[in-house]
Amino acid sequence: MAEYAANEDVLRTDLVRTARRLHELNLSAAATGNVSVRCGQGYLVTPSGMDYQSVTVDDLVWLDTDGSMPAGQRRPTSEWRMHVAIYQARPEFAAIVHTHSAHATALACLRHEIPAFHYMVTKAGGDNIRCADYATFGTQTLSNNALQALEDRRACLLANHGLIVAGATLAAALQLAWEVEELARQYCLLLPLGEPVLLDAEELQRVSAQFADYGQKNQI
Repeated sequence: MAEYAANEDVLRTDLVRTARRLHELNLSAAATGNVSVRCGQGYLVTPSGMDYQSVTVDDLVWLDTDGSMPAGQRRPTSEWRMHVAIYQARPEFAAIVHTHSAHATALACLRHEIPAFHYMVTKAGGDNIRCADYATFGTQTLSNNALQALEDRRACLLANHGLIVAGATLAAALQLAWEVEELARQYCLLLPLGEPVLLDAEELQRVSAQFADYGQKNQI
Protein backbone atom coordinates (compact mmCIF):
# COMPACT_ATOMS: atom_id res chain seq x y z
CA MET A 1 0.00 0.00 0.00
CA ALA A 2 1.26 3.45 -0.89
CA GLU A 3 1.88 5.47 2.25
CA TYR A 4 3.71 8.64 3.13
CA ALA A 5 6.67 8.45 5.49
CA ALA A 6 5.46 11.59 7.23
CA ASN A 7 3.57 12.46 10.39
CA GLU A 8 0.08 13.88 10.46
CA ASP A 9 1.21 17.47 10.96
CA VAL A 10 3.34 17.32 7.81
CA LEU A 11 0.52 15.70 5.84
CA ARG A 12 -1.95 18.37 6.94
CA THR A 13 0.43 21.11 5.84
CA ASP A 14 1.06 19.42 2.48
CA LEU A 15 -2.67 18.86 1.92
CA VAL A 16 -3.53 22.53 2.55
CA ARG A 17 -0.70 23.63 0.25
CA THR A 18 -1.92 21.28 -2.50
CA ALA A 19 -5.52 22.48 -2.19
CA ARG A 20 -4.38 26.10 -2.56
CA ARG A 21 -2.34 25.20 -5.62
CA LEU A 22 -5.54 24.15 -7.43
CA HIS A 23 -6.52 27.80 -7.72
CA GLU A 24 -2.99 28.99 -8.48
CA LEU A 25 -2.73 26.51 -11.38
CA ASN A 26 -6.23 27.36 -12.68
CA LEU A 27 -7.39 23.83 -11.97
CA SER A 28 -10.35 24.81 -9.79
CA ALA A 29 -11.94 28.02 -8.60
CA ALA A 30 -12.77 29.01 -5.02
CA ALA A 31 -14.23 26.00 -3.18
CA THR A 32 -14.59 23.66 -6.17
CA GLY A 33 -12.63 20.43 -6.35
CA ASN A 34 -11.17 18.50 -3.44
CA VAL A 35 -8.00 16.77 -2.29
CA SER A 36 -7.16 13.89 0.04
CA VAL A 37 -4.21 11.89 1.34
CA ARG A 38 -3.72 8.63 3.24
CA CYS A 39 -2.92 9.31 6.90
CA GLY A 40 -2.16 6.44 9.26
CA GLN A 41 -5.16 4.14 9.40
CA GLY A 42 -7.40 6.57 7.54
CA TYR A 43 -7.51 9.58 5.24
CA LEU A 44 -7.37 13.35 5.46
CA VAL A 45 -9.77 15.19 3.13
CA THR A 46 -10.56 18.82 2.44
CA PRO A 47 -13.72 20.32 3.97
CA SER A 48 -16.91 21.02 2.06
CA GLY A 49 -17.72 24.43 0.64
CA MET A 50 -14.69 26.36 1.91
CA ASP A 51 -12.43 28.58 -0.20
CA TYR A 52 -9.09 26.84 -0.08
CA GLN A 53 -7.24 30.12 0.23
CA SER A 54 -8.71 30.41 3.72
CA VAL A 55 -8.58 26.74 4.75
CA THR A 56 -6.18 25.88 7.59
CA VAL A 57 -4.74 22.58 8.78
CA ASP A 58 -7.41 22.48 11.51
CA ASP A 59 -10.20 22.60 8.91
CA LEU A 60 -9.16 19.29 7.34
CA VAL A 61 -11.32 16.25 8.07
CA TRP A 62 -10.03 12.84 9.16
CA LEU A 63 -11.94 9.77 7.93
CA ASP A 64 -11.52 6.17 8.99
CA THR A 65 -10.87 3.61 6.25
CA ASP A 66 -14.61 2.86 6.03
CA GLY A 67 -15.49 6.54 5.72
CA SER A 68 -16.68 7.02 9.30
CA MET A 69 -15.49 10.17 11.05
CA PRO A 70 -15.13 11.36 14.65
CA ALA A 71 -17.54 14.06 15.78
CA GLY A 72 -16.50 17.68 16.17
CA GLN A 73 -14.89 18.11 12.74
CA ARG A 74 -15.82 20.15 9.70
CA ARG A 75 -18.16 18.57 7.17
CA PRO A 76 -15.98 16.69 4.65
CA THR A 77 -16.01 17.26 0.91
CA SER A 78 -19.21 15.98 -0.65
CA GLU A 79 -17.05 13.63 -2.74
CA TRP A 80 -15.58 11.79 0.26
CA ARG A 81 -17.23 8.53 -0.88
CA MET A 82 -15.33 8.67 -4.17
CA HIS A 83 -12.02 9.19 -2.37
CA VAL A 84 -12.66 6.34 0.08
CA ALA A 85 -13.76 3.99 -2.71
CA ILE A 86 -10.62 4.66 -4.74
CA TYR A 87 -8.31 4.15 -1.77
CA GLN A 88 -10.05 0.90 -0.85
CA ALA A 89 -9.82 -0.46 -4.40
CA ARG A 90 -6.38 0.88 -5.32
CA PRO A 91 -3.84 0.43 -2.50
CA GLU A 92 -1.04 1.84 -4.67
CA PHE A 93 -2.56 5.32 -4.40
CA ALA A 94 -1.85 7.59 -1.44
CA ALA A 95 -3.25 10.88 -2.76
CA ILE A 96 -6.23 12.01 -4.83
CA VAL A 97 -6.94 15.33 -6.57
CA HIS A 98 -10.36 16.17 -8.00
CA THR A 99 -10.74 19.32 -10.10
CA HIS A 100 -13.23 21.23 -12.21
CA SER A 101 -10.53 22.48 -14.58
CA ALA A 102 -11.97 24.21 -17.64
CA HIS A 103 -10.86 22.07 -20.57
CA ALA A 104 -11.14 18.69 -18.86
CA THR A 105 -14.61 19.65 -17.69
CA ALA A 106 -15.58 20.82 -21.18
CA LEU A 107 -14.67 17.41 -22.61
CA ALA A 108 -16.44 15.70 -19.70
CA CYS A 109 -19.60 17.64 -20.57
CA LEU A 110 -19.33 16.22 -24.09
CA ARG A 111 -18.75 12.81 -22.43
CA HIS A 112 -15.67 12.57 -24.60
CA GLU A 113 -12.61 10.54 -23.65
CA ILE A 114 -9.11 11.83 -24.41
CA PRO A 115 -7.55 9.41 -26.94
CA ALA A 116 -3.87 8.86 -27.69
CA PHE A 117 -3.50 11.97 -29.85
CA HIS A 118 -0.34 12.80 -27.87
CA TYR A 119 2.12 10.48 -26.17
CA MET A 120 1.62 12.23 -22.80
CA VAL A 121 -1.74 10.44 -22.54
CA THR A 122 0.26 7.45 -21.31
CA LYS A 123 1.13 9.35 -18.10
CA ALA A 124 -2.41 8.53 -16.98
CA GLY A 125 -1.67 4.81 -17.32
CA GLY A 126 -2.98 3.70 -20.70
CA ASP A 127 -3.92 4.49 -24.28
CA ASN A 128 -6.73 6.88 -23.36
CA ILE A 129 -8.20 8.89 -20.51
CA ARG A 130 -11.73 7.55 -20.12
CA CYS A 131 -14.85 9.49 -19.22
CA ALA A 132 -16.86 7.94 -16.38
CA ASP A 133 -20.62 7.68 -16.77
CA TYR A 134 -22.63 10.48 -15.22
CA ALA A 135 -24.07 10.29 -11.72
CA THR A 136 -25.09 12.92 -9.17
CA PHE A 137 -22.14 14.35 -7.27
CA GLY A 138 -21.45 12.88 -3.84
CA THR A 139 -23.25 9.60 -4.54
CA GLN A 140 -22.05 6.03 -4.33
CA THR A 141 -23.06 5.59 -7.96
CA LEU A 142 -20.55 8.26 -8.98
CA SER A 143 -17.90 6.48 -6.92
CA ASN A 144 -18.65 3.21 -8.70
CA ASN A 145 -18.56 4.87 -12.12
CA ALA A 146 -15.23 6.55 -11.36
CA LEU A 147 -13.70 3.26 -10.21
CA GLN A 148 -14.73 1.60 -13.45
CA ALA A 149 -13.23 4.38 -15.58
CA LEU A 150 -10.04 4.32 -13.47
CA GLU A 151 -9.38 0.61 -14.04
CA ASP A 152 -5.66 0.38 -14.93
CA ARG A 153 -5.56 4.19 -15.00
CA ARG A 154 -4.45 7.06 -12.80
CA ALA A 155 -6.95 9.60 -14.15
CA CYS A 156 -10.40 9.84 -15.65
CA LEU A 157 -12.95 12.47 -16.60
CA LEU A 158 -16.29 12.55 -14.79
CA ALA A 159 -19.20 13.18 -17.15
CA ASN A 160 -20.73 16.67 -16.82
CA HIS A 161 -18.52 17.22 -13.79
CA GLY A 162 -14.73 17.35 -13.96
CA LEU A 163 -11.55 15.33 -13.52
CA ILE A 164 -10.15 13.01 -10.87
CA VAL A 165 -6.55 11.76 -10.62
CA ALA A 166 -4.61 9.69 -8.12
CA GLY A 167 -0.95 9.15 -7.36
CA ALA A 168 1.60 7.87 -4.89
CA THR A 169 2.07 11.36 -3.42
CA LEU A 170 0.20 14.66 -3.34
CA ALA A 171 2.86 16.16 -5.61
CA ALA A 172 2.44 13.36 -8.15
CA ALA A 173 -1.36 13.63 -8.15
CA LEU A 174 -1.27 17.42 -8.52
CA GLN A 175 1.28 17.19 -11.35
CA LEU A 176 -0.87 14.65 -13.20
CA ALA A 177 -3.97 16.81 -12.76
CA TRP A 178 -2.11 19.70 -14.39
CA GLU A 179 -0.81 17.47 -17.21
CA VAL A 180 -4.27 16.07 -17.97
CA GLU A 181 -5.77 19.56 -18.05
CA GLU A 182 -3.06 20.61 -20.52
CA LEU A 183 -3.82 17.56 -22.68
CA ALA A 184 -7.51 18.45 -22.54
CA ARG A 185 -6.72 22.03 -23.61
CA GLN A 186 -4.69 20.80 -26.58
CA TYR A 187 -7.41 18.33 -27.55
CA CYS A 188 -10.07 21.05 -27.41
CA LEU A 189 -7.90 23.19 -29.69
CA LEU A 190 -7.46 20.50 -32.32
CA LEU A 191 -11.03 19.14 -32.43
CA PRO A 192 -12.33 21.97 -34.67
CA LEU A 193 -9.45 21.26 -37.08
CA GLY A 194 -10.41 17.66 -37.75
CA GLU A 195 -9.78 14.16 -36.46
CA PRO A 196 -6.33 13.72 -34.87
CA VAL A 197 -3.89 11.01 -35.95
CA LEU A 198 -3.73 8.63 -32.99
CA LEU A 199 -0.60 6.83 -31.85
CA ASP A 200 -0.73 3.07 -32.17
CA ALA A 201 -0.29 0.49 -29.43
CA GLU A 202 3.35 -0.29 -30.30
CA GLU A 203 4.38 3.36 -30.06
CA LEU A 204 2.53 3.77 -26.77
CA GLN A 205 4.43 0.79 -25.37
CA ARG A 206 7.71 2.41 -26.40
CA VAL A 207 6.64 5.67 -24.77
CA SER A 208 5.71 3.88 -21.54
CA ALA A 209 9.11 2.22 -21.47
CA GLN A 210 10.79 5.60 -21.97
CA PHE A 211 8.83 7.13 -19.10
CA ALA A 212 9.85 4.28 -16.80
CA ASP A 213 13.40 5.67 -16.86
CA TYR A 214 12.54 9.36 -17.27
CA GLY A 215 13.62 12.21 -15.01
CA GLN A 216 16.17 12.63 -12.27
CA LYS A 217 17.23 9.67 -10.18
CA ASN A 218 18.74 9.48 -6.70
CA GLN A 219 18.58 13.20 -6.08
CA ILE A 220 20.15 14.41 -2.82
